[in-house]
Amino acid sequence: MNERLIELTDISPNDLFGPRNANIAILKKLYPKLKIIARGNKLKAFGEPEILDEFEKKVQRLIAYFNKYNKLDENSIERIVTSEGAVQKSTRNEKDVLVHGVGGKLIKPQSPNQTKMVTMMEKNDMLFAVGPAGTGKTYTAVALAVKALKEKEVRRIILTRPAVESGEKLGFLPGDMKEKLDPYMQPLYDALRDMIPHERLEAYLEKGVIQIAPLAFMRGRTLDNAFVILDEGQNTTHGQMKMFLTRMGKTAKFIVTGDPGQIDLPHRQVSGLKEALLALKDIKGIAMVYLDEKDVVRHRLVTHIIKAFKSIEAE
Repeated sequence: MNERLIELTDISPNDLFGPRNANIAILKKLYPKLKIIARGNKLKAFGEPEILDEFEKKVQRLIAYFNKYNKLDENSIERIVTSEGAVQKSTRNEKDVLVHGVGGKLIKPQSPNQTKMVTMMEKNDMLFAVGPAGTGKTYTAVALAVKALKEKEVRRIILTRPAVESGEKLGFLPGDMKEKLDPYMQPLYDALRDMIPHERLEAYLEKGVIQIAPLAFMRGRTLDNAFVILDEGQNTTHGQMKMFLTRMGKTAKFIVTGDPGQIDLPHRQVSGLKEALLALKDIKGIAMVYLDEKDVVRHRLVTHIIKAFKSIEAE
C-alpha cells in the first residue's frame, strides 16, 4: 500500500482538521478507499497512487480556500472535493471585500471615505487618513495591510504607535516593557484578531511577519517590502514624524492615521501629524483622506458626540 505525507506549513492543523477532527471525518467519508491519519501537523494517507494524487491536490485546495475565506465547513469541503475544476467563488457579493475575516466575516469599507482610503492606497505608496474617533481609520488601514500580506504584495506588516502617556505614567504601570506598552497597542491587536485566526496570528507575531512596536523602536530601521501603519499620528512630535516617514524602503506602503482633535502631547508641543499634512500635501505619491462624522461606524451616539464637541470647539 502506498503512503502520502502532507506536512502542514500554511495552515494550522486545528483549522484544517476541524474541532475534534470533524473535517477529517468528512474526508474519510469522501475517500472511503483511503486510510487517512491526522497527527500533529501531518496528514497521512494510504492507498492507490491515483487516488492519493487526487487527495493531495484537493487538500491543497482546501488549504487555499481556508487561507482566503478563513473558514472551512462541511459544505465547502464537499464542494471542493467533488468539483472537477477550480473552486467557484462565493455567491455572496464580494466586490468590495478587502479581507475574509475570522469565521468568514466579510471585511469591506463601510463609508465613502473608507472606500476612498482603499482607492487612494491602490494609486499611492503613502496615505494619511485623518478623522475623529470611530470613523474606521485604523481598522481599514489594518485590513489593507492584511490584504497585501495575503496577496503576497509585501512580506511583513509593521504596526506602530507613539506611546504617549495620557493620564498615567508608564513607569508606574505594572509589568515589563511589553506589558506596559501592550495597552497602547490594543486597538491594533483587536483589528488583527478580527482578520486573522488566532493560531496563525500568534505564529506571524512569533516569526516577525507581523510586528507591533512603539514608534521609538523604528529609529535606525529601513522598512523594505513591508506594509507599515503609524496609528495615532497626532501624538508624534516633529522629530518623530520625520524619523518615521524617512524609514520608508523602496518596496514599502505607509499609512498614517490620526485625529488632530485628540492630541495628548504636552502643552505647546506641535503635532507632527499637523505639520506633515501641511508640508507634504503637494507631493506626488502621497494621498490624504479626511474622514468625518458621516464615516462613523460605531454606536449612533458617537456621531452626535463628535458634532456636539465640534460645535463647542468652534466657539
